[in-house]
Amino acid sequence: MSDRPYVLLSCAMSVDGYIDDAAPERLRLSSAADFDRVDAVRATCDAILVGAGTVRADDPKLLIRSQARRERRAERGLPPDLTKVTLTWSGDLDPGARFFTTGESPKLVYAPSGMAAELAARLDGAGEVVDAGEPPELAAVLADLAARGVRRLMVEGGGAVHTLFLTSGLVDELQLVVAPFFIGDPSAPRFVRSGVFPQSPERPMRLEEITRIGDLALLRYLAGGERG
Repeated sequence: MSDRPYVLLSCAMSVDGYIDDAAPERLRLSSAADFDRVDAVRATCDAILVGAGTVRADDPKLLIRSQARRERRAERGLPPDLTKVTLTWSGDLDPGARFFTTGESPKLVYAPSGMAAELAARLDGAGEVVDAGEPPELAAVLADLAARGVRRLMVEGGGAVHTLFLTSGLVDELQLVVAPFFIGDPSAPRFVRSGVFPQSPERPMRLEEITRIGDLALLRYLAGGERG
């Protein structure tokens, strides 16, 4: 078994690189066809990871929506849903969030050493809190997931998590959907934040596939993540 899972980072953004606008309601950047494509990609993975900020802001279920895909997973001896994973630095998580209350698969919360015990008591069994070190180490998180049998991990945001994975050189594949409009609001969240990225002009990603989904464009890159 590899020392970490294969990491697939999935994101939809506007032409100018935003993943939402500044309005209270979540902006839908994708179409029904693309949501179904993402559901199909989820069904090929073992676990799905979002940051705690995404859990708070979007209250996602992170489930496989298609009953047929759920049944096919069960036929292969896999759980119908993915193991859910989140990273937190503040410990600000609500045990009533749909991350915890939906689906039968494990819910894992990686937290700093100094707050892991307190957070575990507050979540009261809603999810398993894992000590990720002080400060949390992404490589240790991935090693722990691999030890739990996670071979393929899907990362779905938000911007801080995208930045952490990409700047750490721990992304193998990037699936980036570009929506045909602009946001143009500097207060809105972007695909990534500032950072030093190994995917540089000297070490570019390799474009493997371009797919048209209506007026959306799916760009599939191999990001050159370090394996070990």
